Amino acid sequence: MPIGMNAARLQEGLRTRWVGKEIFYSRSVESTNEWAKELARLGAREGTVAAAATQKKGHGRLGRTWVSPLGGLWFSIVLRPKLKAGVSAKLVFVATLAVAEFLYEAYGLDVETKWPNDVLVNGQKVCGILAEMVTVGKAVDYAVVGFGVNVNFKVKEALPQALWGKATSLEDELGKHVQRDVLFRGLLERFEFISESFLKDGFAPVLERWRRYARFLGKRVKVTNEHEARSGVAVDVDVDGALNLRLDDGTEKRFLSGDVSLVVR
Repeated sequence: MPIGMNAARLQEGLRTRWVGKEIFYSRSVESTNEWAKELARLGAREGTVAAAATQKKGHGRLGRTWVSPLGGLWFSIVLRPKLKAGVSAKLVFVATLAVAEFLYEAYGLDVETKWPNDVLVNGQKVCGILAEMVTVGKAVDYAVVGFGVNVNFKVKEALPQALWGKATSLEDELGKHVQRDVLFRGLLERFEFISESFLKDGFAPVLERWRRYARFLGKRVKVTNEHEARSGVAVDVDVDGALNLRLDDGTEKRFLSGDVSLVVR
């Protein structure tokens, strides 16, 4: 976010009922998810947002480093869903769908979702989502959903060489800068709309919309997690959020977690 960006500017014109009614903004933090969790522990109300221009120790799933240079959108939302932990875990699909729909509708980009928590443009990662929660028994005390969106920077100038060809940015795809405050408000509005639908109508309608962008379905992929790596055809993502993989022997295996990569023949 440019110098001069602040919480008031981010909030100006925001058309939500509860998401983003309180926004905390910093030039630099260790991690917006960690900041949002601290705010939640201190009693921050649902919909509170922690946003930063850069993150020193941004991280994704499994503690992986998320490089967060100036020019991106790095923010996290505090949620207090009255849901069991297994159901709340599906908030990652709510968030990725919100990003995919908004990027497609606002900018006409070739967007796709990749299980479990990525949004791609032209086959390269433009956004990652990290959902974390604290539970009391089987109930969720609070959850934090973090958004990392590559916006106004060139990948080959701002990100490590190891990410070239794997990551992209809106600037690289559109050939111009976008208004990050407008993008920010659009993502919050879409996230609120979809999360309310999720709470009212359940996960099935969200999943149906998410599948429309899931181009990896029906293709041969490799799924890797902490226990194994298996290849097969990605058949579907079911109502539990699990990926169903058809193995070469014709049997199917469910994965509740892991990383997906296309197998190029």
